[in-house]
Amino acid sequence: MTAAARLPVILLWHMHQPQYRDALTGRYALPWTYLHAVKDYTDMAAHLEGNREARCVVNFTPLLIEQLEEISARITAHLEGGSALPDPILALLGPESVPTDPVVRLELLRGCLRAQRKQMIERFGPYLELATIAETLGTPERVSYASDQFIHDLAVWYHLAWLGETVRRADPLVAHLTERGREFTSAERRSLLELIGRLVGEVIPRYRQLAERGQCELSVTPYGHPIIPLLLDFQCARDAVPRMMLPVHAGYPQGAARARWHIEEAIRVFTRAFGAAPRGCWPAEGAISGATLELLASVGGFRWTASSSAVLRNSLALSGAEAARDLQAYNRPYRLGTSGMSCFFRDDALSDLIGFTYATWHGDDAAANLVNELQQLVQDYAPGGKHAVLIALDGENAWEHYPFNGYYFLRALYEQLADHPLLELTTLSDCLERGIEPLPLPQVCAGSWVHGTLATWIGDEAKNRAWDLLCDAKEAYDRTMRETSDPLEQAAAVRQLALCESSDWFWWFGDYNPAEAVSQFDQLYRRQLLALYRRLQQTPPGVLALPIASGGGTPEHGGVMRRANA
Repeated sequence: MTAAARLPVILLWHMHQPQYRDALTGRYALPWTYLHAVKDYTDMAAHLEGNREARCVVNFTPLLIEQLEEISARITAHLEGGSALPDPILALLGPESVPTDPVVRLELLRGCLRAQRKQMIERFGPYLELATIAETLGTPERVSYASDQFIHDLAVWYHLAWLGETVRRADPLVAHLTERGREFTSAERRSLLELIGRLVGEVIPRYRQLAERGQCELSVTPYGHPIIPLLLDFQCARDAVPRMMLPVHAGYPQGAARARWHIEEAIRVFTRAFGAAPRGCWPAEGAISGATLELLASVGGFRWTASSSAVLRNSLALSGAEAARDLQAYNRPYRLGTSGMSCFFRDDALSDLIGFTYATWHGDDAAANLVNELQQLVQDYAPGGKHAVLIALDGENAWEHYPFNGYYFLRALYEQLADHPLLELTTLSDCLERGIEPLPLPQVCAGSWVHGTLATWIGDEAKNRAWDLLCDAKEAYDRTMRETSDPLEQAAAVRQLALCESSDWFWWFGDYNPAEAVSQFDQLYRRQLLALYRRLQQTPPGVLALPIASGGGTPEHGGVMRRANA
């Protein structure tokens, strides 16, 4: 079968971390950005570098780009001048003594245990031994038995466990520290910190180089990772859930202008980082509506965007049940009106096999199974080159549940797909360039890649309360901006507002999430709002001192994506 006749297969890895820096203290409240950088973003690049025939799409959120740049710069500044490190766990690799306050020491001790138990702690005997002891010291009274050396050793193993598998197999420092096991010196901790700083700083340049040599297409998400359909219209959430309870506010004030800003700012940040404008956009959480597609096409000038097959199914159902049941209607691009922008819809079943099922399989077997599923689609689809299979998922959260950070699965997957006689590993832009003609999409049922609805971000009591607090803050912002002429103050307020508009705050509200994670994100969100009011020189409402999630919610579902860390 010729290359032109093979079924195109696109792997899209979405790289995203919300803004974990506390808006009031400047310190990072959660470590996931730098940890995923040294583990997953590093490994994902290395797999591509190790197989020149492999190709994929990698989507970066601007907030992730900026955090990687900031953390890298702050580690460098610490190493060169001794300035403070941005994260309290990372600071344990520095020269300072462990804080003496029992509550702070206990928090640090617990922080060093935030790793997947089976694949990341039990894998390493010394780490398991330290972790087992640490678990017996779980009160402020008992933590006094943990010496500074004990906590430093635990921090070293915590960071060793979070390193990418490709780093572990190649870096002599990692081999040395792993063999040493205990009693790490300050010089050894510094060397590990230097390695972490280098890995974080290399993420963006490595993917830029991969894009420049044609191995991966880079795409972007609107700046703050907002749910654009909801910025434009709360009512669209009822497309998929007609009786959904909505916030008190009728809609987000001047949401269309804010959506445009997020798109334009995303393109600016992306172009500065990667040296070229993005041709594609993965909207936050794959959330689209008809108005969202029109805005992405007109403001962003994107060639493609993407969402979920569940959204396509709901959209086709608006034209009749028969259209939604037609298997030939899936795994192919669509176009709304005359926008000129194509919309792909990921194969949810195949994507979720990687995200949730294959972690317990042998890597080679899992890759072979996925290839077999794709080969079946070759037989199912009518000939003529009208189809393309998009497999899209988070590029970081699944791998800590795989043995060896998914090393064997990802290596086998790229090997088996890169030179397959029936399948062509490619990118979304290349699919369009080969002439795959999009079908017309008469209507769009607003939804996301979580069950095809927007219910993960709106609709229960806590989520709606969070939206109402944001709407109140936006009204205060609008009043102040009309009276403020200082361009620096305006720019700072605009960016702070963007952080408050992130989808991630709303995701975590709901009683189906772990209580600790809900509490952490609840506090981070309220502190973002407090920082916005302070930036506006406005008195924040007293309700921001109270948890939003105290009432809880009971949405109809959990979620199809893994938010594994928080």
